Amino acid sequence: MVAGAGEGSEAVSEREYSERPWGNYTVLDDDAPDHKVKRLVVHPGKRLSYQRHHRRAEHWFIVAGTAVVTLDGVDHTLHAGDSIDIPLEGAHRIGNPADPATGGTDLVFIEVQHGTYFGEDDIVRLEDDFGRVEATP
Repeated sequence: MVAGAGEGSEAVSEREYSERPWGNYTVLDDDAPDHKVKRLVVHPGKRLSYQRHHRRAEHWFIVAGTAVVTLDGVDHTLHAGDSIDIPLEGAHRIGNPADPATGGTDLVFIEVQHGTYFGEDDIVRLEDDFGRVEATP
């Protein structure tokens, strides 16, 4: 047995993990007041909502797979090793163009959020494939 192995596995089990209709995310670091780090997995043919944030900017680093990132209406194709900055208030989404019918691979990326607030309620959805856009009065 490796010394400290129990401690490492215990820390992993305490990380915030959430299943979403497009895949899942794991919070890797949220101890600092000015940033939060997540690992996101997007399944083939899925994409996150087209959204913006009022209180945080984001940096995305592609770890595996191919991403189509829409930033303020412009599509960018990114591959493993590529990254993109999402400015505060920038309209953005990321999707996995892999074909699920042919056994496409998951898109994996690291998201570094930087700002003053990181709650999921700072998401303003502009479009969503899963019906999560709130109606405007």
